[in-house]
Amino acid sequence: MRKSTTPLTPTQVYRCAIEFCQPHLDLHGKGKVTATVLLTIAFAAAARCSSIHETCSRLAGAPCDDTYAKALYVNLRAIEPIIRKVNAAFRAHLPRALRRPRKRPLRVVVDLTLIPYYGQHSLDDIEIYRSEKKAGTRSFFAYATAYVSLHGQRFTLAAVPVTRTERLKDVLQELLYLVGKAGIRPGLLLLDRGFYRAEIIKYLQQVRRPFLMPVICHGRDANHPEGPSGSKAFKLMNKSGWFTHPVGDPKKKGRAKATVSICVKRARLTDRHGRKKWHTWVYAFWGIEPTRVDWVKQTYRKRFGIETSYRQMNECRIRTTTTKFNVRYFYVVIGLLLRSLWVWLHHVVLSTPRRGCRRYNWDRLRVKRMLIWLEQVAVELYGLVLKVTTERDVPQSVVT
Repeated sequence: MRKSTTPLTPTQVYRCAIEFCQPHLDLHGKGKVTATVLLTIAFAAAARCSSIHETCSRLAGAPCDDTYAKALYVNLRAIEPIIRKVNAAFRAHLPRALRRPRKRPLRVVVDLTLIPYYGQHSLDDIEIYRSEKKAGTRSFFAYATAYVSLHGQRFTLAAVPVTRTERLKDVLQELLYLVGKAGIRPGLLLLDRGFYRAEIIKYLQQVRRPFLMPVICHGRDANHPEGPSGSKAFKLMNKSGWFTHPVGDPKKKGRAKATVSICVKRARLTDRHGRKKWHTWVYAFWGIEPTRVDWVKQTYRKRFGIETSYRQMNECRIRTTTTKFNVRYFYVVIGLLLRSLWVWLHHVVLSTPRRGCRRYNWDRLRVKRMLIWLEQVAVELYGLVLKVTTERDVPQSVVT
């Protein structure tokens, strides 16, 4: 018996994108710049990873960038309502399978992503996150996200901005609150190495949340006259093993605030040049009882799928040079929402039903193709600018 098929068109994907975002973001237009116009131009800019200025000047019937910005900024005056609406959009499109009671709770991945900022700013600006040098700068806009994986698909549960004065413990608390509000019962937390801090470890132990994260090695180096010390000694070990380690604040000398279990995994790997080198991984964990060091390494490797999510988010992130904290957060979450839309389409529309677990057909609609479709609809609505004015005469050979 032949299976029935239904075509999915760019117009349908565009309508899904509008219905995916607008009911929860609740954008309000201004004059002719309606909420639909705001989202349509934002999708077109995200599709090309370009700015709003370039997109408005490229589309013939679109409003100018100043008019668009005035209509958009009215919706972005306060950060708290934006965070609440964005996370409501993430929660609304989670599959029911994630909320079902499970014998084994889902593993939740928590990560901190830093987007470089190269503009001028005051060194005491709390909205600019300062960290180790990366991509030629120490200034970033920081965002914390929580993900969960189901059958290989990563679903965004929450995304919040991070300021310099905000403690990562408070950020983690907010993320866990949003995860619980989404109806997800988190099991093992796979945390980014930036969360390896004494106050965070102590908090997770108090609320009895199992976790696994890499260790940031501190202490004396191997060439020190007194030998290595602190957690750096684990990095210099020549064999795998299990240990315990007290964790304290490196800026304040005194008693340790918490104690964690340490897993050291040492293996010999071959690099791309064919040379064999020894590598050592050091993990901190609590609330679990692993029996093999390989299991610890393989379990944490599942967190690396979030890097793919960030790559896809950056493929549909609107570029800007503005220093407005709320606007930058909105442009980032547009990229996250478009990626969530792509995941939702594959889960609900493009997957093949079968017994046990649906089969995903990635080749039917890639992220890039979905973005091209969204841009195509914007071009059909507003048209392209096909000519520009010049101050010189066009050569006759070109005219004819």
